[in-house]
Amino acid sequence: MADPSLTGVLLVGGASTRFGSPKALARLDGRMLAEIGWETLGCCEERIAVGKAADGLDLPFPVLDDGTEIRAPIAGVVAGLRAAANDLCVVLPVDTPRVGPPELRALADACVDAAIPQTGPLPGAYRKSALPALEAALAALKLSLWNAIAELDVTQVDVDPALLINVNTPDELGGL
Repeated sequence: MADPSLTGVLLVGGASTRFGSPKALARLDGRMLAEIGWETLGCCEERIAVGKAADGLDLPFPVLDDGTEIRAPIAGVVAGLRAAANDLCVVLPVDTPRVGPPELRALADACVDAAIPQTGPLPGAYRKSALPALEAALAALKLSLWNAIAELDVTQVDVDPALLINVNTPDELGGL
């Protein structure tokens, strides 16, 4: 059952320079990484995919343009929080296909301003209370999510490291 107080934000953009092609379209077990992430976010009442409209990704769901030329995860997090109907959002990058609803729920349950796993700010849970700090960092072109959340009330949640694998190359995807 989908959580009515939760918005899921799927980050489908990114330069994918190391991967060589859009990660969102890469396939794992016959499905696009974007489809896997979208399905995972089915645990949320609302789902929003955020990326660059100019990328023209052929996905089976709409993509909200993040409204900036900047290619950095912070741009997608800001756009997702702005668009969300709910105060609490879980943010899932398309290149973390092993993260599931239990991990997202644990992050959401621990969230004050933000909740992150031990490996970094994504995937993560963010409240709209984090938006001013994130918007200020984006406007100042300080694109590190780590730095942007430094002044916020952030909870760290221990997540199985095997689930937090970030796919950056085709070889890493093939190893899953």
